Amino acid sequence: MNTPHSSKKTPSLMVQGCTSDAGKTVLVAALCRVLARRGLHVAPFKPQNMALNSAVTIDGGEIGRAQALQAQAARVAAHIDFNPILLKPSSDKRAQVIIHGKAMSDLNARDYHEYKPRAMKAVLESWERLCAAYDCIVVEGAGSPAEINLRARDIANMGFAETVDCPVILVADIDRGGVFAHLVGTLELLSPSEQARVKGFVINRFRGDMSLLESGLRWLEERTGKPVLGVLPYLHGLYLDAEDALPRGKETKTDAKLNIIAPAYPRISNHNDFDPLRFHPDVDFTLVGPHDPIPPCDLIVLAGSKAVQADLNWLREMGWEDAIHRHLRYGGKVIGICGGLQMLGQQLHDPQGLEGAPGSSPGLGLMAYDTTLESVKTLENVRGWLHLPGSPPLAGYRIHMGVTQGAALARPATQLGGVGEQYPEGAISADNQILATYCHGLFDTPEALAALLEWAGHKPTSSFDPNERRERDLDRLADAVEESLNLEKLGEWLPL
Repeated sequence: MNTPHSSKKTPSLMVQGCTSDAGKTVLVAALCRVLARRGLHVAPFKPQNMALNSAVTIDGGEIGRAQALQAQAARVAAHIDFNPILLKPSSDKRAQVIIHGKAMSDLNARDYHEYKPRAMKAVLESWERLCAAYDCIVVEGAGSPAEINLRARDIANMGFAETVDCPVILVADIDRGGVFAHLVGTLELLSPSEQARVKGFVINRFRGDMSLLESGLRWLEERTGKPVLGVLPYLHGLYLDAEDALPRGKETKTDAKLNIIAPAYPRISNHNDFDPLRFHPDVDFTLVGPHDPIPPCDLIVLAGSKAVQADLNWLREMGWEDAIHRHLRYGGKVIGICGGLQMLGQQLHDPQGLEGAPGSSPGLGLMAYDTTLESVKTLENVRGWLHLPGSPPLAGYRIHMGVTQGAALARPATQLGGVGEQYPEGAISADNQILATYCHGLFDTPEALAALLEWAGHKPTSSFDPNERRERDLDRLADAVEESLNLEKLGEWLPL
């Protein structure tokens, strides 16, 4: 096997960031697409990810949504080895630990710190398999490598890079301000061997006059002895799956015909389900945050949640329960996806205390079914169709721990299944105002998206293919990297 310690080392490069949301995910995706366009078999890799946006892999496991995006950029099927450790927070202090695609346990932060040596073993097993199977690997760090309190037993940043002898570049977001302090400060807080491992810097999200930045770049190179490998422009309107952070702002629309809103509850998961709505030219989509006024709309969408009962309590505190009932009385439509489906029912039962204290709590009472949480998680890529006029095709994935039963399921929302098996799934209310499903990616198929918008009250005047748009933006991102980064210098570590 071609392992990291063999005589023939697999080319690799690790992108670490000075902060969360500095641009690590998009830079890794861009490099994967650049390499794939040059005919290379490239793998993305993130040793440890903490995110509530996830995807189902070709081998039936669960990884971070961002690594599924990077796999698409690399033109390979998403695999569990691309993200061997995924942490899904269920509260401020606890997270579900997913190893090689399967949920293993729920741990608090201190217990997970003690668990890290076992987690590192899983990381290195995946790394060795990728080294044996791919021409090169582009690695993404997590958060910042300069978190002093997390340095011991680190598996996400320099701890991993040092173990496998992987070169590192640091990326910082100039749009946030303080980019030079971020880069210099991060470098200063690393050990001497880690500082030597950093090969250069990338500045992300620059807009303005490049000549005004050049003196700062010269100072940075003189101060640190490290080259600036490139300055990436601020690319507006990129249709790329977020790792976890909610969108920074709304897409500007001039001719939107349909108003859609969604509550941004604290443990919202897989909010990338909303991306086709955010970017559709006919849709004015708004994520409504805590204490924000709830605007009138045509459609309310309830997303998934990692802590359904807690987020349902939050909805009630924020006035959403009354707002949803009022919305329905005036003829509005509601869609619930995964955790949102569970919220719409009559009762939520958690006898094992999987998402909090054991017990039951009332749902919104809008659909005649109950949900019981069970420890076995459903992980499945699915295809089928919607029970709407024309039976529009649908493709997506299911990630959930609940079993839902009740009379409302006699009017299914979808017909879904894996290879060779189809089954009715979800529910549509008798008055046709509420649609509930466990299927993530509900809006990703153009035919399903158009049918759902028409069901909500507007026949689209514009065709929109989310997957085509994502592909186009991955190429747009790769073009920017090829134009803005010193690929000759990067070629010292990757086969560019």
